[in-house]
Amino acid sequence: MKQCSHQVIMTPTFMDLVNINSTMIFISQRSVNDSDVEETVYESCREMPAVIIWYLGLQFINMFLGIPANLMVLWLIHKNKGDSSTSDIFIQQLAVLDVFFCLTPPLELVNIVYLTSSVPWYVLRFFYGIKDTSPLFLACICLDRYMAVLHPITFTKLKDRHHRAILAAGVWLVVLAYAAAKCKGDIPNFDKVFTVIILATFAFMVFCNMAILWALRQSGPGRDEMHPVKKRAFKMVLIILAIIVFNYFPPVALFPFRAYYTKDVFRCYIHYLAFGLMDFSSSIQPVLYLSKDKLVLSLAMCCQKKKSQIFTSNTTQTVSGV
Repeated sequence: MKQCSHQVIMTPTFMDLVNINSTMIFISQRSVNDSDVEETVYESCREMPAVIIWYLGLQFINMFLGIPANLMVLWLIHKNKGDSSTSDIFIQQLAVLDVFFCLTPPLELVNIVYLTSSVPWYVLRFFYGIKDTSPLFLACICLDRYMAVLHPITFTKLKDRHHRAILAAGVWLVVLAYAAAKCKGDIPNFDKVFTVIILATFAFMVFCNMAILWALRQSGPGRDEMHPVKKRAFKMVLIILAIIVFNYFPPVALFPFRAYYTKDVFRCYIHYLAFGLMDFSSSIQPVLYLSKDKLVLSLAMCCQKKKSQIFTSNTTQTVSGV
């Protein structure tokens, strides 16, 4: 009788600990099924499935658009090494990161709609962790443009140094460490780490971009034409601001007020709305980068080179015939 009584007392305590842990790590793993065996994520939100369906659709658009766009960015950066920007190393790393993240929608669809096992969440949480910290590379781009515009002398001195490669390697260490910790999934209050990262990075990027825009606007009084270098920086800043506002502002605006939402509303609506817009940056970033006339210029140069080769070949044949 003592043994049975002991088992009855211990079982609720163990379940309480499981419930506490699953509550603390909800955001850190983006979405977890509370029952963990009986229901899928989609079934747990069957009363309000609209945002989950929208989220999954957006993820597949992200996959089909983001992978080729990011591969095109990598190709352009590799092809135009002689005329590359100092920020291209960070854009390159961001494109690599986004290519890997855009591979996850099939596993995410199966896991959300069909699977009740917790095993796939370890893989997904690792990729979520990589995406969560991707704004750090955007922050590096902002810092590089900030130094170029507001501190040109220091920027020129450091232009040919290897500090950008070292900074990119340091960011990758942070990204992988965060992703590994998120993959583990049982670190108490780990969701606060994401909140701090996204808020701090957002504030830093807004500060850098606003300072750059102000400096570019104030420089060169009485001139109708902006200096080409400053014009290039201005376009880059506008692109980053567009990404920040559309993709990264929703989690910044919504997550700090999590306590004001009901559990189901946050889990089935707010959560997927914020992360859906944030994840879609994997497509928007390369598309906006390609829109800066780089793709058109590269294709034009390629066509011009082929025409030149054809003309040279025809000329050689004509001379040989004569």
